Amino acid sequence: MKKKLNQLAATAICGNDISSSCLYVSALAIVYAGQYAWISLLMVSIVLFLFRKIYGEVVGALPLNGGAYNALLNTTKKSTASFAAALTVLSYMATAVISASEAVKYAHGLWGGIPILYITILLLAVFMALAISGIGESSKVAIVIFVFHLCSLVTLCLFSIYFLINHGFDVLYSNFKAPLKGSITMALFFGFAAAMLGISGFESSANYVEDQKKGVFPKTLRNMWIVITVFNPLLAFLALSIIPIATINANEETLLSFMGNLTGGQWLLYLVSVDAALVLSGAVLTSYVGIGGLVERMALDRILPSFLLKKNKKGSSFLIYITFFLLCSSILIITLGDLKALAGVYTMAFLSVMILFAIGNVLLKVNRNNLPRPERAGWISIVIAIAGVAIALLGNMILNPDYLIIFLDYLIPTLLVVGFMLHRTTVLKGLLLFIDYLTSEKLAIFKSLSFKIKNAIHNINNQQFVFFTNHDDVATLNKVLQYISANENTKRLKIVAVLNEDNHIAPNLRNDVRVLDRAYPLINIELIEEKGIFGPEKIQELSKRWNIPINFMFIGSPDDQFAYRVEELGDVRLII
Repeated sequence: MKKKLNQLAATAICGNDISSSCLYVSALAIVYAGQYAWISLLMVSIVLFLFRKIYGEVVGALPLNGGAYNALLNTTKKSTASFAAALTVLSYMATAVISASEAVKYAHGLWGGIPILYITILLLAVFMALAISGIGESSKVAIVIFVFHLCSLVTLCLFSIYFLINHGFDVLYSNFKAPLKGSITMALFFGFAAAMLGISGFESSANYVEDQKKGVFPKTLRNMWIVITVFNPLLAFLALSIIPIATINANEETLLSFMGNLTGGQWLLYLVSVDAALVLSGAVLTSYVGIGGLVERMALDRILPSFLLKKNKKGSSFLIYITFFLLCSSILIITLGDLKALAGVYTMAFLSVMILFAIGNVLLKVNRNNLPRPERAGWISIVIAIAGVAIALLGNMILNPDYLIIFLDYLIPTLLVVGFMLHRTTVLKGLLLFIDYLTSEKLAIFKSLSFKIKNAIHNINNQQFVFFTNHDDVATLNKVLQYISANENTKRLKIVAVLNEDNHIAPNLRNDVRVLDRAYPLINIELIEEKGIFGPEKIQELSKRWNIPINFMFIGSPDDQFAYRVEELGDVRLII
């Protein structure tokens, strides 16, 4: 059995990403909110507190990898879920590239003479190799980085407090009397919008929840919330207490290193800089782990090519990590390391994913209300959380209007790839018609191409899907057929009734299936009466016997009386 992550390991992987935000978010908030930056950061903490329950409810009900994609896949259309997945992929890609580049720049600032572009690619390659080695090995490295980072932050805070006590509060008073560029309201608004970027990584834990021990996921959310609630506002307040605002703005990119040098001397500057390089590298690892869980789920659902699922001896989908590395490296080479444009991609993608996840929670309540879950987010909390992220998204658009254009430049090609996979039979049929229009099949090259396209369409449509039921509700079965027709490329569906010795098939089920078979002539519907007890073992047995992946098997939304939790059934999907 695959070894699962404990609380520390699971927290460390996503915690390195979200906790690395203290390196830039405190200074960024001060730039826009001035002396009220710490309040903006506390406002972010309140929004994140609301998202703890939002994520807890969705992942508690559907504890499968995929984050926002998984939430929407089981509550709405596959195309909507695919849009969320595309945004998440972009967010991880931007996070990996920016974090790797910034980590190398910190190392360059310490030792100099480092070729930043090539070392950044090397760093991406190192973490690719680590991800391929398995999540267990990755978590060990993540723990070391995370613990060192927390110790460094505590050390910096203690020295800053000691410095403040010894030198008095004159700087703090002076900063709080400094004039703002606008009103307090606008300062808090823009400070909050900028500070919301500091919670990137919070969504990552949901993308590898299947690798975590039972009950660990909500603890990762709590731990990440505690880290950013304590350190981000505290560091901003301490910076305002010991450094004039003008000096903070002048040292925005390396504020914590500057604080270390001021309060502890050269050794603390080096400690903070080394810590920055390490924890930003840890954020790269977070991206690899997150992208692995997400893309594997997308490939299983035929939204991305199935060859990505090929595994090595350690059970790692190595082609996913290699592809991700090549994409990230190509961006670095094309931009020559000038990554300012990627900041827009990261900002828009990450905040959009947060909104979509909250929408997934709403749809879960509406469409899957009977599905058991360990906790529930209140409606008011969800509305406030969505409004908070939407305000942050609007604020970033106002601050950086060019970000939206850059974001679309990256998003559109990604959606084209996903769109092709979702509608590839239609595209292939169109290509076939185009070839037939251009030339006769008598030409060998076109005859061969037409044959390959027809064969590809046949293989796609020949994939069987399964729906488990023993209820004779024709309206429910019709909804199943409507969903499959709209979301899956298939012409074959098995409706399976699993019956033990005491059960009999629902009286009208056979007749209902015959009616639906006539109503949907393009789908071959087969009713199967399977002897046994419905559960994980039966699902595994049928998957192997029929050679149908479990994620192509559907059930209706279970209630509290159902004998199993959704995660115990594997990757079975909910569609009604």
